[in-house]
Formats: sequence, structure tokens, C-alpha cells
Amino acid sequence: MADRDIPRRHVRPAAGQWCNDPNGPLFHDGRYHLFFQHNPGAAVWGDIHWGHASSPDLVTWTDHGVALAPTPGSRDELGAWSGCAVVEDGVPTAVYTGMDRRDGIGSVMIARAVDDAIGALKADPEPVVPGPPPGLDLHAFRDPYLFTHAGRRWGLVGAGHRGTGLGDILLYRVDTLTEWTYAGSLVDATDPVAGRVAAPATAWECPALLPAGDGRWILLVSLWTDDITYSTAYLIGDLREAGEGLRFVPGSGGMLDHGRDFYAPTALVERDRTLMWGWSWESRTEQESVAAGWAGCLTYPREIGVHPDGTLRLAPAPELTALRGAELQPGAELPAAYELALDITVAQPDSEVTLTLGTGVRLHVNPTRGTLVLDRTDAPATASHPFPRTALATATVPGGISAQLRVLVDGPLIEAFLDERAVITEKVYPAPEGTYEVLVRGSATTRVSGWEASGPNPA
Repeated sequence: MADRDIPRRHVRPAAGQWCNDPNGPLFHDGRYHLFFQHNPGAAVWGDIHWGHASSPDLVTWTDHGVALAPTPGSRDELGAWSGCAVVEDGVPTAVYTGMDRRDGIGSVMIARAVDDAIGALKADPEPVVPGPPPGLDLHAFRDPYLFTHAGRRWGLVGAGHRGTGLGDILLYRVDTLTEWTYAGSLVDATDPVAGRVAAPATAWECPALLPAGDGRWILLVSLWTDDITYSTAYLIGDLREAGEGLRFVPGSGGMLDHGRDFYAPTALVERDRTLMWGWSWESRTEQESVAAGWAGCLTYPREIGVHPDGTLRLAPAPELTALRGAELQPGAELPAAYELALDITVAQPDSEVTLTLGTGVRLHVNPTRGTLVLDRTDAPATASHPFPRTALATATVPGGISAQLRVLVDGPLIEAFLDERAVITEKVYPAPEGTYEVLVRGSATTRVSGWEASGPNPA
């Protein structure tokens, strides 16, 4: 029998070992390409390469092994860290962080595909940005991200100031991939909205700036504090011209994911939507991951944008419905991977509906209060990163008389979406096993649908 504690339909290295940040999603030559941080030698962080997988449909993924490796004696000899990718003059090209020092300060490097299948990425010998701008005392400079605004290409680099202990996103004008000009700060933690939403953090990692679809922009920043990764924040706001550069002025924001196993998302901007992937790390100890031979995977692809009321929208990519196989009725034995959809309408305020996943996990939905609570009391996390876990993870959306919950489970990985407004991502060991049930406290009508995830596994 297959090991239920391994996610089999999410992107992760086929050979196991370590996986962290998603990098450089592309659509090229009829396929989606997704890269990720990867240590091919151990199930712990270190010796970072870029792994590579591709798919024609966001459902069936093929693993291609290592696409980019550190080069001894070069500016990435200590690791090919996170970045993005573009297709430049028909050539898929990675824009990434080269590491040759141990203080969190990297350089911006580029590596071009050697063929259309992106069998490998070959790095240029010299960086396009050798380090931080003069005069800035930083303890973080990494994770380049490219975007286009008003017909001009710009680059972002995540940063943190040593003296103030505040996060910053540095802005560059990118005339060509090899010509970058520093243009100041896009936004930093002195902004009252950004400082409130994206704190505490001594550096902002993995920035991604995405069109919201209504003329505004969504900025994603991952919160890093003194070598500890915590969570990811989002900010919604406007881009304004500021001298020779741009300034991002946020008006609102919050936590991008309310679970404890989500970090460092990146995105692919398509013509009519934006797709996002995150890194789901482990809720078990490093020793347990080493014994299992693997650690980390990427989430399912999610659409990110805004609702008509201007608030954040998060939803599973529609392509994932292709995974739906045999139907699962309440009381059915849970397979290793599945999807459950629950529609709720309450007839009495404060009524609560609970979806049980075996004996280990309960999902409580209170439409009146607009809350989703993942309760893993009976399956506690053993990890202590970044600190010992509480049993509950809570997400909140605007309250009402109805709610919609979609839950996608793949082995230990649970991704629960409430009203396409909030997500909880958690890894639970042992993976939920047993039957599923729907329980009502108070007065509410429910409609539940379930499907085994029967699509092909990534290979």
C-alpha cells in the first residue's frame, strides 16, 4: 500500500530529499514549467539547486531533475537561491539569487535554457547586479522578481536593513536582462499599512507584485526574522510614479494563508488570471523528515486576484477539477488524496458545521462569524519551527448566512478554502485516515460533495 504520509499529486522532487521555495513559473512551448529550491543530497536545507517539473495542464506533472546547479568558484557557488523566470527572445531565462557569502547578501544572476524543453539552465559567469546599492547597510538582499508596468520592465529585490531591523523592497529599472538600474525603494516597513500588516519582520523575502485586475496591484512578501521564516503577507494598493521610479502605496492587506505550513509564494501572470504556488514545509521534526527521506512540497496552483468588492480572492485553479474521480459520500473511507466541497446555509445565528477528516482533523465553519477553524488536537505537530504549534489555526472572512468550503487533501497536506477569501494550509502527520462526516450544531442546511483524487501522479 502507498505511504499515506507522502503527497503524490503535488510538485516535489521525484527523488525526494529537500524542497523549498517555488521559483520561476513559466508557460513555454505548450507546457507549464515550475522550478523550486532543492537540495538533492539530503532532506535538510543546504546546497541549493533549482529542481524542475513541467505539465501540459497543471494536473499531470513530469519531474525533470535538476535544472540549475551552483558553479564552483562563481558567484552562486554557495547556492542558486530563489528568483523568477521569463521568456526573453524566445529563450526561457531564470533570474535568480547567486550566493557566495553566508550573510544573506546575494547577487542577481541570469541563466538561460539550453533547449526548448529547458533540460538545463546555463548561468552567465557574472552577475547582472553584484550586490546591494552603495550606502545601504543590509542583512538581506535576495529573491529578484520581474514585472511590467506601463510598458516598462522593472525588477524587485527583497531586503532588510541592519540598523533599523525593517523590511524593504528595492526597485530596479530593467532596460534589458543585463542592464539594471537602482531606482530606490518600492515600499518599506515605515509605511503605516505595510508596517502594520507585514510585521514583525527584519527582512521581506520573495517579493511578487501582481496585477489585481481592477487597476490596483497585489504585493506578496514573506516575513523573515533573524534567520527564522514565519508567514506571508499580502498588500493591495496602487503603483504611483515617484521621480525616476515607482512607489507602491498600500491601502489594505493581511495574512495570505492562515495555516502554519505555507511560505515564499510566487506567481505566473497570464492574460486573464494570475496563478500562485507556495512552499509547504513540514509540521514534523527535521529528524522525522530525514528518516522519511524527503521534506517539503509545493501547493496546488491557486488563482489570486480580487473580488468585486476589492478584497482578496484565492481559489484552487479550475484545472484541478480534472482530479475528481469516484464520488465519496459522508461516512466513506477516506482515500489518500481527495476533495470535499461543503455548502452551508444557517437558519439560526451562530450555528456551526464541522467537517471531520478521520479521527485526526476537524474543520469548524461558523458562517455568522465568518470563521474557519482547523482543529488538529488529535494530530499535534511535532515541529518547533518557528515555535511549538497550537492545536488550532483560524481564518476569518465577512460573516453571513451562508458559506462555501473546499478542502483539497493529498496525503498529509490539507488546503482548505473558505468562500474564496481565506485559506488554511497545514501538513498533518499521520495523514488523516478513516471516514469523513458532517456534523451540525444549531440549525443549518448542508450540501456536501466528495471525490477521490484519481488523476495521474507527478512522475
